[in-house]
Amino acid sequence: MIPLRAREIRGNWATLILPVNEDESIDLTRLAEEIDQLIVMRVDGIYSNGTAGEFYNQTEQEFDAVNALLAEKCNKAGMPFQVGCSHMSPQVSLERLKRSLDWEPSAVQVILPDWFPPSMEEIIAYLRVMQQAAGPVPLVLYNPPHAKKRLTPADFKAIREAGVTLAGCKLPGGDESWYRNMLGLNPELSVFIPGHHLATGVQRGAHGAYSNVACLHPGVAQQWYNTMLVNMPVALELEARIQQFMTEHIVPYITQQGYSNQAVDKLLAAVGGWANVGTRLRWPYRWVPEKEVAAVRQACQNLLPEFFE
Repeated sequence: MIPLRAREIRGNWATLILPVNEDESIDLTRLAEEIDQLIVMRVDGIYSNGTAGEFYNQTEQEFDAVNALLAEKCNKAGMPFQVGCSHMSPQVSLERLKRSLDWEPSAVQVILPDWFPPSMEEIIAYLRVMQQAAGPVPLVLYNPPHAKKRLTPADFKAIREAGVTLAGCKLPGGDESWYRNMLGLNPELSVFIPGHHLATGVQRGAHGAYSNVACLHPGVAQQWYNTMLVNMPVALELEARIQQFMTEHIVPYITQQGYSNQAVDKLLAAVGGWANVGTRLRWPYRWVPEKEVAAVRQACQNLLPEFFE
């Protein structure tokens, strides 16, 4: 696969959701079927080892097996893909990145070291080494809301001025002022935001989403993104209903019942029913029981019939 330039990292990117067996093993057969489904749906790209891919909870042998499978299928189909090389340990993340180059990804994703909040000097030192190791493969920084160090628009400017060239970033987004600052200070970056804010984000200049809406249904999420490019009022109306569904039926699993983000990502996939990945997470994290899927699916069908047509 030819590495993507920053201006080519756009649109609706679907996350690879990890299918976990009852014995805690990764089900590579179901994973292969999931990748095939994403390729058929013609999403803008696929990325591995995000939060829903449970990157933090894989052995290195499992990391290699998951990403070798993704690379084989995507390279054969001409599907852009990014390998998530993230790990809480910078040493492990660096070794993952080095091994991933043999798979010829379109880009690689990393997080910041996450045991203790790094200073800006330490962040720049870390990213310089990762950039050097990546060579011609673009580097995308995943900086989620729960990261120990949350980066500001000015921080990304400081990173660039220190000589580190990031192709893109995945961030929580913000208000109109945040977009003005982020895009004004960092016009060269591909800025991705959460999927359920994508229409508003695109309207304000964002470039795409590593999308939780794609967890619900990657094909419909792709259609929605395509609609944004030609009919923003229609896309914004659907966004309002997506956010209503998330607020009323998904967010309470996090805020009231204490489930993790990855637990609700898998719940969304089960509700959408597009892939046989199940809701099970790897130990020690709790997952939403399968018996709750039907009620959430009914609520989703009522608010978002487009996802079931």
